[in-house]
Amino acid sequence: MKKGNKIIYWVATLWLGLGMASTGIVQLMHMEDEVKKMNALGYQTYFLTIIGIWKILGIIAVIMPKTPLLKEWAYAGFFFLMTGAIFSHLAHGDSVIEYFGPVLLLILTIISWYFRPSDRKLGKVL
Repeated sequence: MKKGNKIIYWVATLWLGLGMASTGIVQLMHMEDEVKKMNALGYQTYFLTIIGIWKILGIIAVIMPKTPLLKEWAYAGFFFLMTGAIFSHLAHGDSVIEYFGPVLLLILTIISWYFRPSDRKLGKVL
């Protein structure tokens, strides 16, 4: 792996980890603003707990060495979660500022996944 690609991977992965961990913790704490946002989008409050737990577990999976299949699932989960958030805000007619977090985390997910080192990728299946 080229040094530049390795730097891109680790910078994107660290920012992704910080973003997912911080929002996951906020969701687990059921902070008032977060509860209001989820309720406005039409989701029940318990959904915050589910999302928060999966974000924390996903970051652990992405950072942990030698678990390529688990990493693939974590990246897929992040992708589905962030696209779901974007479409939820679209359906609700939210202002552009509401898209910033989910779009940024989606971009970081894609960059981290794309530039991950070969020892963090699944081997060829076929």
